[in-house]
Amino acid sequence: MSKKSIEDIQVKGKKVFVRADFNVPLDDNQEITNDKRIRATLPTINYLLEQGAALILSSHLGRPKGKVVPEMSLAPVAKRLSELLGKEVAFVSDCVGEAAEAAAAKLQPGDVLLLENLRFHAEEEKNDPGFAQQLAKLADVAVDDAFGCAHRGHASNEGITKFIPTVAGYLIEKEIKFIGDTLEAPQRPFVAILGGAKVSDKINVIDNMIDKVDTIIIGGGMAHTFDAAKGLSVGSSLCETDKIDLAKSLLEKAEKKGVKVVLPVDLVVADKFAAYANAKTVPVDKVEDGWMGLDSGAETSKLYVEALADAKTIIWNGPMGVFEFDAFAKGTLNVAQAVAEATDRGATSIVGGGDSIAALKKTGLSDRISHISTGGGATLEMLEGKILPGIAAIAEK
Repeated sequence: MSKKSIEDIQVKGKKVFVRADFNVPLDDNQEITNDKRIRATLPTINYLLEQGAALILSSHLGRPKGKVVPEMSLAPVAKRLSELLGKEVAFVSDCVGEAAEAAAAKLQPGDVLLLENLRFHAEEEKNDPGFAQQLAKLADVAVDDAFGCAHRGHASNEGITKFIPTVAGYLIEKEIKFIGDTLEAPQRPFVAILGGAKVSDKINVIDNMIDKVDTIIIGGGMAHTFDAAKGLSVGSSLCETDKIDLAKSLLEKAEKKGVKVVLPVDLVVADKFAAYANAKTVPVDKVEDGWMGLDSGAETSKLYVEALADAKTIIWNGPMGVFEFDAFAKGTLNVAQAVAEATDRGATSIVGGGDSIAALKKTGLSDRISHISTGGGATLEMLEGKILPGIAAIAEK
């Protein structure tokens, strides 16, 4: 993918519309509890300011569904941004119309303005051309740095490109480089680790990955559906019985393509879904009625680690068990450690999906991963091989 980035255009003296992802968590007092998404956009903001641009920042927050919801105002973001940038970030109570236009008109190079929540207008998610044109009127050029929204064609990331030139910010550029370029030309061996609860959530990812990888590691709850497809009893484990035939066909496709599929050989099973349930480790073909698999066993972890030993490219999406419960987190933590060690040896590792990222955070290994993706849904759709409208709309080099 060869998209224009902020370093490919001149912004000195220009007004730049930046679509950021400031969808941060707020507490009951409207205080930001985690500003990671704001900090992630700082490299793009700082570069544009250094180049002499005036910035008009925009984002959504929450799901106001086209209505003004005071609890979802971006005012707290303006306050935090002012602290992080060490300069005043002006805030305007709408993102289009007279107030927004007046605030944008008086901006000078080096100034920063944050618009109110884009999704207070239903036209944003409807990708309404008139609304997109109103946003475009505020600036000379647009920068898209909101990868978390790239799988949605909205007015602020897709519609606006019809009216003013749009380039990628550093965040989106990094996502394109790591995920897009890796999928197009991976170094081999290429291993995909796919976990999580349901096969139905990852059907298209598994299908697309079989065409690209050398090995697929399948863990988590969805492994039970594959076990059932092999004729094994899964006890009370999560199993999508309506997806058993699909799991069979995916295993057959992998075999025809010569792709190795690594499934659990033993499981940590529990008598109920709870942090302090009675638990034991059993072979995968010895799961009794009334017991459910909540983590991969030690022998399975060894297989997973072996499969990653010589990997040059690794993509990981989804945990290997119910990692939120410490008793059932070992399988996921073992995979995280193996991915980190492979990265230390020179492999390119990409981790995407909220649960995988949360698991990584739990291990303290995040800084030993090549790339941690900022967009859950967008990452999944990219792994499925879909073209993301928000990225497709960015100008080509």
